Amino acid sequence: METIRSYFALTKPRVIELLLVASFPAMLQADRGANHVGLILATVIGGWMGAAAANTFNMIADSDIDQKMRRTQRRPLAAHTVTNQQATVFAWSLTVASFLWLWLLCGSLLAAVFVMITIAFYIFVYTKWLKRSTPQNVVWGGAAGCMPVMVGWAVIVDHLPDGEPHRWWQAAVLFMVIFFWTPPHTWALAMKYKDDYAAAGVPMMPVVRPPAVVTKQIVLYTWATVATTLLLLPAAGLLYGVVAIGAGIWFIVRAHMLHKGVLQGIEVQPMKLFLLSNNYLAIVFVALSVDAYINLPLLGDVLTGIM
Repeated sequence: METIRSYFALTKPRVIELLLVASFPAMLQADRGANHVGLILATVIGGWMGAAAANTFNMIADSDIDQKMRRTQRRPLAAHTVTNQQATVFAWSLTVASFLWLWLLCGSLLAAVFVMITIAFYIFVYTKWLKRSTPQNVVWGGAAGCMPVMVGWAVIVDHLPDGEPHRWWQAAVLFMVIFFWTPPHTWALAMKYKDDYAAAGVPMMPVVRPPAVVTKQIVLYTWATVATTLLLLPAAGLLYGVVAIGAGIWFIVRAHMLHKGVLQGIEVQPMKLFLLSNNYLAIVFVALSVDAYINLPLLGDVLTGIM
C-alpha cells in the first residue's frame, strides 16, 4: 500500500482535481443541453492520465529542489520512496495510455495531440526553464494548466454533427480565465512559502519582489480573471451570469484586502486568498456546468429579444 500511495502522490492528485474541474464546463458548454455523460467521463479519465504523466515528469525534474523545500520534502522522489527510474517508466506509461485513450476511445486525435503539447510545455518550458529563471514563471508556465479546457472542447467538437458551429472562441475565453487566475492563486501560496522557494533558488515573485508589488500584481490578475469570465455572458444563461458576477466581486474584494493589509504593514494571511481562489474557480465552473447542462436561455439571445 505504501508503494501505491507513493505512485499516486507522484500524480499530484490535488492539482489534478483543479485541472479536471475545468474540463467539465468546457465539454458541457461546447454542446449545451446535449447528453455526453459517457464521453465526458471517458475524457476525464484520459485527461487524468495525461495530467498525471505531466505531474510525474515535473516531480522527476524538480526532485533536486524538492529536497530543499520543507513543503515538498515528503514527496516520493525527495523522500526516496520511489526511484527516478521507476517514476520515469510510470510517467511514460501514463503518457502513452493518455494519448491512445483520447485518440481511440474518445475519438479525438486533436485532444490527444493537445495533451502531448501540454506535457512537453509543462516540462521543458515551465519546469526546466521558466520556473528556475524568471519571476514571471507561473504567468507563462500557467498556460499548461489551461489546456484541459482545450482537450475537452476538442473531444466534443469532434463529435458534433456536420455544420454545427464549433465556437472555439468560448474555449479561448475559458482558457484565459484559468490563465489569469493562475498567478494570484500561485503567488498567494508562494507568499506563505517564500522561504522554501528562496532556499531552493526558485525566483518566485514573492521571493524577488517586495510584498506590496506582489499583492498589487495579485489584484491586477484577479481583476483580469473576473473580467474574462464576463466575456462568456452572451453565450451562457442567467445562473452563470449571477454566479460569475457575485463570486467575482468576492474574489476581487479579498484580493484588495490582502493588498491593503500589506500596505498598512499588518500581518496578512495569504493562504486565505489561496483557498478562496480554489473555491472561486470551482464555484464559477460548477455554475457554468449546471447552466450548460440544463441549457438555460442564453443571455445574448434574451438581450437581443428585448432590444
